[in-house]
Amino acid sequence: DICCGSEVCKERKDEAPVLQEDACIESNLCSYPHYLIPDTNVIDILEDPLIRNVIILQTVLQEVRHRSAPAYKRIKDAIHEKEKHFYTFTNEHHRETFIEREPGESANDRNDRAIRVAAKWYADHLAKKTNGGSLKVVLLTDDRANKEKAEQYGLIVYRCEEYIKSLIGNPELVDRLALQPDDQNEITGSKLLFPEHLPLSRIQSGIKNGVLLQGTFHANRDNYLEGTVFINREGEDINEVLLQGLQNLNRAVHQDVVAVELFPKERWVAPSSVVLQDDSPNDEDSEEDETENKLCSCRTHYSNNVLYPTGRVVGIIKRNWRPYCGMLSQSMIKEATRHLFTPADRRIPRIRIETRQAANLAGQRIMVAIDGWPKNSRYPNGHFVKNLGTAGDKDTETEVLLLEHDVPHLPFSPAVLSFLPKMPWSITEEDLKVRADLRHLGVCSVDPPGCTDIDDALHCRELENGNLEVGVHIADVSHFIRPGNALDQEAASRGTTVYLCGKRIDMVPELLSSNLCSLRSNVERLAFSCIWEMNHNAEIIKTHFTKSVINSKASLTYAEAQMRIDDTTMNDDITKSLRGLNRLAKILKGRRTEKGALTLSSPEVRFHMDSETHDPIDLQTKELKETNSMVEEFMLLANISVAQKIYDEFSECALLRKHPSPPPSNYDILIKAAKSRDLNIHIDSAKALADSLNNATVENFPYFNTLLRILATLCMMQAVYFCSGMDSDFHHYGLASPIYTHFTSPIRRASVAFHTQLFFKNKGIINEEGFILFVRKNAIIILIPKFGMEGAVFFDNKDKPSPHLIFDSEGPTLKVEEHTFRMFDKVKVTISLDASNIQHQRIRMALIEPVIPGVSVPVPESEPEAKKPKLDC
Repeated sequence: DICCGSEVCKERKDEAPVLQEDACIESNLCSYPHYLIPDTNVIDILEDPLIRNVIILQTVLQEVRHRSAPAYKRIKDAIHEKEKHFYTFTNEHHRETFIEREPGESANDRNDRAIRVAAKWYADHLAKKTNGGSLKVVLLTDDRANKEKAEQYGLIVYRCEEYIKSLIGNPELVDRLALQPDDQNEITGSKLLFPEHLPLSRIQSGIKNGVLLQGTFHANRDNYLEGTVFINREGEDINEVLLQGLQNLNRAVHQDVVAVELFPKERWVAPSSVVLQDDSPNDEDSEEDETENKLCSCRTHYSNNVLYPTGRVVGIIKRNWRPYCGMLSQSMIKEATRHLFTPADRRIPRIRIETRQAANLAGQRIMVAIDGWPKNSRYPNGHFVKNLGTAGDKDTETEVLLLEHDVPHLPFSPAVLSFLPKMPWSITEEDLKVRADLRHLGVCSVDPPGCTDIDDALHCRELENGNLEVGVHIADVSHFIRPGNALDQEAASRGTTVYLCGKRIDMVPELLSSNLCSLRSNVERLAFSCIWEMNHNAEIIKTHFTKSVINSKASLTYAEAQMRIDDTTMNDDITKSLRGLNRLAKILKGRRTEKGALTLSSPEVRFHMDSETHDPIDLQTKELKETNSMVEEFMLLANISVAQKIYDEFSECALLRKHPSPPPSNYDILIKAAKSRDLNIHIDSAKALADSLNNATVENFPYFNTLLRILATLCMMQAVYFCSGMDSDFHHYGLASPIYTHFTSPIRRASVAFHTQLFFKNKGIINEEGFILFVRKNAIIILIPKFGMEGAVFFDNKDKPSPHLIFDSEGPTLKVEEHTFRMFDKVKVTISLDASNIQHQRIRMALIEPVIPGVSVPVPESEPEAKKPKLDC
């Protein structure tokens, strides 16, 4: 009873057909109407608007899902585009197309046979429905054996390249073809550049015997000749392995799962202090020598206490390639079809592609997929996937940002929207029967200006017994989403709302996020409430959780809430509630701090946008008020309370979040920075670190403590979600809490760097004061407090002779001519946008002060000195 999905089949009336009866596409090979059935290796061409009326077999979909999650997502997106007429046929559940795996048959061969059987069934089925008419089925495969067997089976079958080249008037589609192994060997040299990868059988036995280690490769963003493999297995003495040099990286790409061989201890080294940027021209021969020279200069041997376990990649266990955004670097050879693609993500190597559209793609952001990386090629080989638009255009760059961070951002599909409640919507009597009616409480929300998706609110009131009742109320989105439906699946795929500057990518459609699930003032809304009874010392007497109905009395900004608290003439219920919350929050924060909770720092900025162009016209660091901390404290308390509750109820399957304590080596740079100012940092525990940071002050340098906390933030590990039944260590290091989860909504931010570039685009050269955050072998990394941004001043300028540099790793210090730079020194720099490389536009900084002849630049005469803010040091 499974439908074929075609308009020519009249048997099923309960399911609308997807495949068109008049399935025409102009082809020299196939002049008749036809449906395409691709095998697993034919994915990239399917996204082109020209390709329509495609049958995606369940077997193919499952194989794609197993091989590559990003590819699976892209093909699912194509299936959801109605105008493409893609139909998923569940051949594994159809009586006529299901097949058993035969004795001695590999899983791959069985799947190939399943594809042929399904294609044959479709061909016969359509012939019968059209009385032998012209509607055909064409199988596309790049597997030679599969093609031969399909032809013997009587099927119409072509190699993907054959078919694509037959399409009339669409030569650009050829660029989307994945390179086959034979083609890849043709476009690479014969010189062996990398060691052979070990076969999987040897890798598995090596890992089992402890000779090899398995881990995930992370490329160094600042140095393309260096990377780290994080070891996945618990119980290993070594948590990470340092890799240096192209041969030792051995064709590993960021996020690949690799097998590494550890070097003997006498070959262990320290991470490089050089900032390397692969900005060399498109001349591969000269680049090889230059690369090796850079590699030699970046290797440094230190004292034994800072050496890292070092090794090399000997095999690839799993490739985690995805389509990459970037730009084409055109070949210097006229009319060449082979060019290098430079990814936007500096952790990804350049990719060699073949394209006949190079002239048209100049200045465009494009997507490219990797096909393979032969051992005789300096770069991986790949193919063109998609043109995203003009580089530098705000919409294009936003699209690149979302794609690079794998943020689902397509409009919600009709299937998803069909599960939204019908308007007008209101709370029913049935709702009130199963929920606590809290509409009488003085609930209010406190959020940033312009917030429309208000997902939390609070209240505080005094009880008759003299204690206080405090509540955190979270919008009850689950009321509107049934488990497993299209809306639930889409929300699960998105995971969280993503905030860009001036734009928001919602987790759920706007009707929910900004209306029915937004706890706006003076409207009734459904919530899930965590309510505590506390004494006046913020000690919890009892906690209970309930689904509720609330009616917020005020939607306030942080500034408005702070003004109410501070204004002694205001004594309404909401203001009293805010004062009570603020007083309790201070006690709660003090108690957390006593237990060792860390107060860290990271500079955050706020953009002021032009109302018409939506470009940033001003950039300021965010000013945090007491009310920011007030809301944060009660969100933390709610999360901790809910974490304990769900663990008590579901001890094996509670979703919790933990923050591992960093290894001592992470703190090396923090300890050195404090030591340079004759201060000691103790890292025995979070409490010891918190106390050290609290006591770390330098006379006449009030910003020093903030700098130290920024540095401490960079030493931290990433917090992770986990299932309670799969781990025994629940501790959250940063919060000093034994248990934690996200009951309140987590969010993701991106796009600050891009909007910072837009801000500086029309500003010319700006002069600002800042502080040295890091000292490198060839550069100093500077924090500009006014703009909350970092940038580098390089001293090895290729356009002029480099100054005399002496780097001391123990300081760390960098002596440039006669001046010595150390961490947290105050400097003055010029800031400008360098747009000479449109692919990697960047903020450039040049040193003004201290004045070093031949190194620092003069102060531009136009600098408005009177308007410059001064920083206390």
